[in-house]
Amino acid sequence: MPRESDRIAHPWGARTPYGPGRPWPVRVDSFLQPGMSAEHIERWVPTASLLHSNGDAMDIAVADGRIVGVRGRAGDRVNRGRLGPKDLFGWQANHATDRLTTPLVRDGGELVACDWDIAMARIVTAAKSLLGERGPGAIGFYTSGQLFLEEYYTLAVIARAGIGTNHLDGNTRLCTATAAEALKETFGCDGQPASYADVDHADVIALFGHNMAETQPVLWMRALDRLEGPEPPRLVCVDPRPTPAARCATVHLAPRAGTNVALLNALLHEIIRTDRIDRDYIDARTVGFDELAAQVATCTPAWAAGICDVPARKIEHAAEVLGEAERLLSTVLQGVYQSHQATAAAVQVNNLQLIRGMLGRPGCGVLQMNGQPTAENTRECGADGDLPGFRNWQNDRHVTDLAEIWNVEPTRIPHYAPPTPAMQIFRYAEQGSIRMLWISGTNPAVSLPDLARIRSILGQERLFTVVQDLFLTETAQLADVVMPAATWGEKTGTFTNADRTVHLSDKAVDPPGEARPDLDIFLDFARRMDFRDRDERPLIAWHDPESAFEAWKRCSEGRPCDYTGLTYDRLRGDSGIQWPCTAQAPDGTERLYTGGITWAAPDVCETYGRDLVTGAAVSETEYRALNPDGRAVLKAAEYLPPHEDTDDEYPLQLNTGRTLYHFHTRTKTGRVPQLNAAAPDVWVELSPSEASRHGLAEGDLVEVTSPRGSLRGRLRITGIRDGMVFVPFHYGYWDTPAGDQPGADGGGRAANETTVTDWDPASKQPLFKTAAARLTLIAPGDGAIAPAPTTGASAPVHPRTIPPTIGGPAAVAVHTTDVLEGGAR
Repeated sequence: MPRESDRIAHPWGARTPYGPGRPWPVRVDSFLQPGMSAEHIERWVPTASLLHSNGDAMDIAVADGRIVGVRGRAGDRVNRGRLGPKDLFGWQANHATDRLTTPLVRDGGELVACDWDIAMARIVTAAKSLLGERGPGAIGFYTSGQLFLEEYYTLAVIARAGIGTNHLDGNTRLCTATAAEALKETFGCDGQPASYADVDHADVIALFGHNMAETQPVLWMRALDRLEGPEPPRLVCVDPRPTPAARCATVHLAPRAGTNVALLNALLHEIIRTDRIDRDYIDARTVGFDELAAQVATCTPAWAAGICDVPARKIEHAAEVLGEAERLLSTVLQGVYQSHQATAAAVQVNNLQLIRGMLGRPGCGVLQMNGQPTAENTRECGADGDLPGFRNWQNDRHVTDLAEIWNVEPTRIPHYAPPTPAMQIFRYAEQGSIRMLWISGTNPAVSLPDLARIRSILGQERLFTVVQDLFLTETAQLADVVMPAATWGEKTGTFTNADRTVHLSDKAVDPPGEARPDLDIFLDFARRMDFRDRDERPLIAWHDPESAFEAWKRCSEGRPCDYTGLTYDRLRGDSGIQWPCTAQAPDGTERLYTGGITWAAPDVCETYGRDLVTGAAVSETEYRALNPDGRAVLKAAEYLPPHEDTDDEYPLQLNTGRTLYHFHTRTKTGRVPQLNAAAPDVWVELSPSEASRHGLAEGDLVEVTSPRGSLRGRLRITGIRDGMVFVPFHYGYWDTPAGDQPGADGGGRAANETTVTDWDPASKQPLFKTAAARLTLIAPGDGAIAPAPTTGASAPVHPRTIPPTIGGPAAVAVHTTDVLEGGAR
């Protein structure tokens, strides 16, 4: 029997409890625009979520050539039919009236409409001119976590073997780079060891800096259903904010920002001290245990308590829960990745799993999570600072192998240094060595740190900036050429989620106006540039998504991310399929490392690793001496204080992050009525003690100031730890009178006006969670209420005075639990 609920007010919907080792029950969620019902739907088109990294499978409802709704897919392994609020309502952004429909070029200082020939001619002329005058290093590419695998792979071939530049990265550098680096440091290659199905089996789930309820709401539904079923798992939650997971946790640790390594070293210390380790597993599968044990020998809970401001007894309790687990699943996200010593901390979580022997079995594993839906694809395809197919830029045989696949000379693929990370690309643009920057599907004028600096870089006359996007974003407003792109539902391609599940997203409707798929734009550029291989044939021989996918399969063959067992037809089945998928594993691979650590051997590993403090690359000789047999590396790390700490002038730690209802810089979700109404503007969070200390009350208009800049928002008093101020990072200026920057009153809105230009030495991921700041009262609230939702970590400590976040009739979705297996297709 179908049931209805307001999915803004109840983001995770109804419970379907289940016990350990049982299959997660089906619950199919759907939402159709008002006036539509099943009989109006002309066809359902398979796809998956594009507004977070969970990879929820769904079908797009099409009527009269328009998208009119979505429903979850019952047979899919990822979501079993469930959809989160962004899945249910986000498709409406496709219909926004301010979509870009024609190319734009800058003439006389203004962006004016033109046709594709004019726009592409400007780009090709600039590219050829720079190649002739300055060489390939003058051109850089900064892409997204929103495109499809086929598009990333094509872009990687264009950049690496066409242009020949080392300057290609994605905005996944902001959310996923540490996940990839941590996996490479420990296992010798990228690739998620665990599976979402491990939630079904775990007896302890540990969330390290992972607000799962708001970042992967459907995965949280899976955890909630286990918590309400028989024999529920115990939760350990590390987060300075009172997230929904923290409220459910057996142990909640809320450390000071920038102290994750100290906390994790204390947990490792306790587990080793109490001999809760798997010595046989350590001896057979790892190297480095003695060094790790020596590093944490003095890291007692009392020592860590003095650094983290967490009671020692709570650290001991957490270590006891982790140490007694029989099936331990750990997950990690931005609370670790965007904080001080990011890779060092993420690696310690891997160490925890390894010394406990918790890998390769149901319920045992680590999920170094992603933030964006196709972040995994940027990593596989080499569009994020790696070579395609998880190849090692320091290994000449890997480069030669790649050159054979592309039929070019190895010297044509730049590998004199590691691929350039995003923050360095912008630094080169600032210094003037990069003169053309092509930005696809992302909005650095809101998402990068220290925005005043980023605006000055993008606004330089000497920098030729190309942007392809759906809307005239803050970044696009500064561009020289803007190209209208098609999006999810308007083009075909594949994307892979954080647990390696590959989904196909078929085209459902035509894009608006002259908007084109990103793949078509890249192919058009390659054709006009006349890139050739060593036999003078076109460098890029594919012509559509499926032929691009087949080309990628050849590149992935024999590598960890082997796609050779997948086809578009197979991906049109009931469920997505996990890589590696090969002739030997035709149904995909649920968990990695079930038979040992397989990709850490010196000849096949993706990297030889880095020094976690300095970021210096480990040489091949050093790696062969450390790990000749290719075992997992237990890499120890010393705790070091954050680079920017609090002082009398800036007494608060500044923390930024996501909310349940928005994605990235609100480019899409800000144009979705239900999502925008749930969190319409920026706010500022403070604990009751800090609010009292500052003489502030709920709803007061306050200014957050750091050494870089400031922003203004209304205050929400929450259960966040003392000494910290939190600001959501989604809000920019496209829907303000100023358009692309703070208004004349100087009151910024974007969190990144205040964040620091600093990054992790190993992963090069910017640090958005360790700046220092102060608060100033601008105006009393006088009854005003902060525009923060009450459903997640931003819930007020005094809820009686704050109306709950609801969506009303416009947010009512349908769900049913009496669906036959696979019956929702």
